[in-house]
Amino acid sequence: MNQTGPKAELGDFLRSRRARIRPQDAGLRSFGGRRRVPGLRREELAQLAGVSVDYYTRFEQGRAENVSDAVLGAVVTALRLDAAEAAHLTRLVRNAARGPAAPVPGSAQEVRPGLRRLLESMPGTPAFILGRRTDILAWNPLFATLITDFAALAPERRNKAWLVFLHPEVRGRFVNWERKARDLVAYLRFDLGRHPGDPRFAALIDELAENSPEFTRLWEEREVGEKTHGGYHLRHPLVGEFSLAYESLALPDDPDQTLITYTAEAGSPSEAALRLLAGAGAVGERAPERRRQTRA
Repeated sequence: MNQTGPKAELGDFLRSRRARIRPQDAGLRSFGGRRRVPGLRREELAQLAGVSVDYYTRFEQGRAENVSDAVLGAVVTALRLDAAEAAHLTRLVRNAARGPAAPVPGSAQEVRPGLRRLLESMPGTPAFILGRRTDILAWNPLFATLITDFAALAPERRNKAWLVFLHPEVRGRFVNWERKARDLVAYLRFDLGRHPGDPRFAALIDELAENSPEFTRLWEEREVGEKTHGGYHLRHPLVGEFSLAYESLALPDDPDQTLITYTAEAGSPSEAALRLLAGAGAVGERAPERRRQTRA
């Protein structure tokens, strides 16, 4: 998949947001003539935002210089963007003003020892550290039991997006895979807006697009979303189907690392399933030690 420049990315995003809104839903009478595009035309969006058609056209093309917060806010309101979409639009505008992003070093992210100890201190809670590009940087045994054996994967394959789209075992963990995939793609695009010059990001998107038509379909919808909290219905060969809620806690000193934990409602069948998985994981963790002792 060819990566677009910052100005093209801005234009594509704005056009996709305009396409969602019908003139009548925005309180406008449709301009006459045959409509060539779904949703709002540029002149209709300009009317709603209180700017000239010429200015909005330059804005959408990434040619408007020194875009004010007031104009940005008016466009956000006119397009009915949520908080994640508004933040994404702001980044795209700033990226377009700076021009093509220079490639940045694809340096590996490091997880502090204290964070690794925190993961280990939660044996009954699946938890992991999510990094740039949805890389899985660290995890505890229960999260590995829940999803897959990350230690057995090559480091470049410890990536949430790659696993959900291209790893059959991980894909099968999600009962509503389409919802999980859609959420993940929305977050991946949101994160890309923060790292437009990351060559590893571009390589990941190209690989996913080449090998997954489903990814290509979702990516072209240009949805964006920030990972905060929610829940998924899961399945596991040891316990069947159950539901878990997740919470995302961004690290205050590193916005590119997020601690994500999964929990079950107290007293629920899902909590019982999670306890069974924790027990199975503990047995699996002890097995190598028993084998070493036997060989000794």
